[in-house]
Amino acid sequence: MADAAVRPAQSADGEEIARIQLSTWRTAYEAILPPDILAGLTEEAAAGQWRHTIEHGPATVFVATEGEWLVGFGAAGAAPKDESADAQGNPPEDAKAVALVSTLLVEPRWGRRGHGGRILATAAQTLRANGLTRGIAWVPEADDASLAFYQRAGWTLDGTVRTLDAGGLPLREVRLTGGLELALA
Repeated sequence: MADAAVRPAQSADGEEIARIQLSTWRTAYEAILPPDILAGLTEEAAAGQWRHTIEHGPATVFVATEGEWLVGFGAAGAAPKDESADAQGNPPEDAKAVALVSTLLVEPRWGRRGHGGRILATAAQTLRANGLTRGIAWVPEADDASLAFYQRAGWTLDGTVRTLDAGGLPLREVRLTGGLELALA
């Protein structure tokens, strides 16, 4: 494997992040999201949203590279209170110390090479430096690969479920949680 690394994203990465996002969603979520939702996503719109997030937050965006290639990305920051609340809307006692990993994707052709773990470990290090101690991530219930990834990192399902509207169809997501004391093995 060529040199692999993770670094904070730059505005110029927006187009490549969008390409990876849409390519990965169209592959990994083909059976989860309605075809018209996936077909309606444009790289131009996604790139603009990613550039805005990179420049203004609220999350920090990280990119994984292998050699000269950008191969994956993740976004993480302090969790909004409604993201960490229980099913009744009550915030946890540690709400101010909870981070949200809102996105973590590695392009399928670069999968199984440790990039996702490097992204998560790098994000966790940054989040800890900002005083956060616990992370959460929402994952489609049918996304076995992402569920297994977080569980290998030591995160567990916390029993909270939500259902989103995905173009008129329900998209059920489960929440995982875990500590931010992550290190590459």
